[in-house]
Amino acid sequence: AKDELQKDMIPHQSRDGYLTRMGPNNMPGPDGTYIAYGKGWANVSNVPFREYKHYVHEGGISTPLIAHWPAQIKNKGQMRKTPSHLIDIMATCVDIGEAYYPESYQGHDIIPMEGKSLLSVFQADTLARSHLFWEHEGNRAVRQGDWKLVMKKSDGIYELFNLKDDKTEMNNLIAEFPEKAAQLEQLWDTESDRTLVLPQPKKFLPSHKGKGKTKKK
Repeated sequence: AKDELQKDMIPHQSRDGYLTRMGPNNMPGPDGTYIAYGKGWANVSNVPFREYKHYVHEGGISTPLIAHWPAQIKNKGQMRKTPSHLIDIMATCVDIGEAYYPESYQGHDIIPMEGKSLLSVFQADTLARSHLFWEHEGNRAVRQGDWKLVMKKSDGIYELFNLKDDKTEMNNLIAEFPEKAAQLEQLWDTESDRTLVLPQPKKFLPSHKGKGKTKKK
């Protein structure tokens, strides 16, 4: 129907009934087109970082956040480098609004917030957090301090980087620091179990818990 809610990520048709046009021979723009510009340009868009949206290398997860709050953010125009995450937005809003985040709703427990308030980042570029971790469509990563362990589902092999010295993730240090890689892998496994990331759908990864030597067939 004309006003029916289409729940697919890519709608099958426009609201006036025209089928969605896709593929390299269609020009983007009007309603009813869904055109991507390809992996090559997606990589170029994130230079010098590796990869792009969908992956959890820095090209897929690094994005700027612009915060404007003259009443509290006094250092106008300054940069902050403390890593943060989308999950921090809720925590920041609750903190700023002096709101109460409920523990239950209609008799059902609510999962606590994972994020941290960014007020301390706005004020002094600091945030008390031990680590961050990601999972997106089978791709996984965990960051603790300057260390980051990351895996693409296409090959199932972990890579280890020190982002302080190698923000573009070009120098895989997993052979030099196997203990650090193992510690971060265990951290990812623990957190993914705790937050119900695992078990993952089979279309993303085999049901193993991220063993770095495992390859997807």
